[in-house]
Amino acid sequence: MSGKLYLCATPIGNLEDITLRVLRTLREVDLIAAEDTRNTIRLLNHYEIKTPMTSYHEYNRIEKAYELTDKLRDGQDIALVTDAGTPGISDPGEDLVRICYEQGIEVTSLPGAAACVTALTLSGLSTRRFSFEAFLPKEKKERAAVLEEMKDDTRTLIVYEAPHHLTATLKELFSVLGERRITVCRELTKKHETAFRTTFADAIAFYGENGVRGECVIVIEGQSRRALLQRQRESWESLTVGEHMAYYTDSGMDRKSAMKQVAKDRGVGKREIYSLLLDKNE
Repeated sequence: MSGKLYLCATPIGNLEDITLRVLRTLREVDLIAAEDTRNTIRLLNHYEIKTPMTSYHEYNRIEKAYELTDKLRDGQDIALVTDAGTPGISDPGEDLVRICYEQGIEVTSLPGAAACVTALTLSGLSTRRFSFEAFLPKEKKERAAVLEEMKDDTRTLIVYEAPHHLTATLKELFSVLGERRITVCRELTKKHETAFRTTFADAIAFYGENGVRGECVIVIEGQSRRALLQRQRESWESLTVGEHMAYYTDSGMDRKSAMKQVAKDRGVGKREIYSLLLDKNE
């Protein structure tokens, strides 16, 4: 029988933030696949775990995934751990999971620490709906596209950033999203943990003057529905009623439904749209 892949969440800072189930699993599996064995060995030494390790990281994620699935098919159980937090969240673990499913290998996830959820609950911002963006893309066009999508998102937004890029990223976010309430979380679960509740403008000024250390999670207030609706309405009002109607009818919508949608977009009654269209035709 094939072995099983265990996705084991490990601490994001404080070594006590690990479950008893993860500790037992790390001791019992045949092999631990670690994003960086130099980081993971400190955790294993702390808990006196002697299980063999192998590296699984961004630069070998596909080739090594097939090596690991060979071992799993031979009956070995493997634990996957990331540098910190939950495997598969903003790391190459998602590829190994996908390939395991393609090959019919059983996968299970052992929950625990995740920096994105920890920061969200600490932020003081809305937690009901959120969008996790991880690290913004490095490629310029993709990055610009993601930022543009974020602009109108009404959910709370979560972004990871390294300390040496924090100020530049805050400036970029400010320029696209506009002024927002934010919380910058640093050194989560560690001795010098901070949750700085502020705004883009104040954060840029503060970190520009004082610098920053430690990995950061930026939690950003979502776009208000009122502001979003107002901007959408202004966008529609830049069109004539005829152009607005054509936008929907050209996409296949019948005239009656298009008229109803145009009225909704503009915040007016359907009769008013009908009257305007009638006047135009006359």
